[in-house]
Amino acid sequence: MLQLSDVLEGVGSYSLPYGWRSNISFTDIIHDSRLASPGALFVALRAERDGHEFIIDAYHRGAAGVLSERFIDIRGQIADYPDRTFAYIIVDDTLAALQRLSGYWRSKHDVEVIAVTGSVGKTTTKEMIAAVLEQRFTVLKTEKNFNNEIGLPITLLRLGPEHKKAVLEMGMYAVGEIDLLCRLARPRIGVITNVGPTHLERLRRIEHVAQAKAELVAALPADGYAILNGDDPLVRQMARYTSAKPFLFGLNDDCDFRATSLNSRGLDGIDFRLAFGSERIAITTSLIGRHNVYTCLAAIAVARIEGLTWPEILQALASTPVSLRLTVIPGTNGSVIIDDTYNASPASTLAALGLLAETGGRKIAILGDMLELGDYEEEGHRLVGRRAAQVADMLIVVGDRARWIGEEAKSQGLATVQFYRSNQDVSLDLRAGDHVLVKGSRGMRMEEIVTKFKRKDDHLNLQYGGPP
Repeated sequence: MLQLSDVLEGVGSYSLPYGWRSNISFTDIIHDSRLASPGALFVALRAERDGHEFIIDAYHRGAAGVLSERFIDIRGQIADYPDRTFAYIIVDDTLAALQRLSGYWRSKHDVEVIAVTGSVGKTTTKEMIAAVLEQRFTVLKTEKNFNNEIGLPITLLRLGPEHKKAVLEMGMYAVGEIDLLCRLARPRIGVITNVGPTHLERLRRIEHVAQAKAELVAALPADGYAILNGDDPLVRQMARYTSAKPFLFGLNDDCDFRATSLNSRGLDGIDFRLAFGSERIAITTSLIGRHNVYTCLAAIAVARIEGLTWPEILQALASTPVSLRLTVIPGTNGSVIIDDTYNASPASTLAALGLLAETGGRKIAILGDMLELGDYEEEGHRLVGRRAAQVADMLIVVGDRARWIGEEAKSQGLATVQFYRSNQDVSLDLRAGDHVLVKGSRGMRMEEIVTKFKRKDDHLNLQYGGPP
């Protein structure tokens, strides 16, 4: 819980046009007035809509204060203004003040931060690392998509004395953003899952993506640890950019944490043997898809660094952590839907198609546009099309860019390919035993297709860790 005195010290420069009571405290930090609860501090950010327009709304929902960039006369709208129980704090820049406050609050807590980034799989990896560490520690972790210059500071401001570890996801759209997040969070352990062609509309080249991700390992202290995907050449070479001790994970023989004898059980999970030094450990997890061996290896590496025992690690790996993005749900007429609609890139879509290949029955892929690929746009979609032709019995593509997927799959010999412009147009007769993968970029709203074809009386969805 933040005291008003903490907020004032943390933001640095401020003014208080209405005065205040010194005993005001804040139970949460929010930047969406609709999420305001009693005692929250509302941060009025300038975004698509100006947060200053919602200060009164936040107050009426219970907020105890606001960070604002300008003075607004609220005396006629705040009923208890004479009691000064609503703290109106004016700062130069609300986003910068939020970030300064989060760095200040982080410095007051003796917590070890584990930061996770990568082009694909960072959310699942963050969740699994947190699940393993929770076997022994009280852990704060990134919730929802709070992995950017707004969300990460808000997460840090939820640190409490009970937290011994914090597992934070770090996203980025440009060079320099992860460096900023590291200056606020001060991680001691950094995990990089991979580097792929994401956000190329902004970064142009995959080498620039690698440069941006490498900011995490460059920020680690000399007594820290860099946990790197040893099967990804762009990640492997990041060991030269850090003063921390590097550990490689992967399938290559020289990886410190190496998986052998990998076996997929389809939608039931995967098994493999872990080689770490002289140790050989049999691993079973309910995370589905061969790609999730990397998720497990990264979590194991962090857990061993943190001193967890094998029984603690195996217990966590055997049960699926909650809040993962890929779900398997019953579809109409006895079909099964693999809902991987949160987002899509070529790498994550290839991984999802690999999972579809391991299922039985008729295999159907419903794929939408993959966005933000820049100059790699056509090549990335056609790469997915070639793999879809190898895996799917039927391919449905939605969107202008996804036509490249369909065209390439047809050129590779896939006979049944359907093209649609919108989710509403998609038509499909499902039957028992069908497995249907649905995936596309966030902006394509592919969940609309899942809603159309899922069994209507389904209330319990099984959750699995998939490529975000």
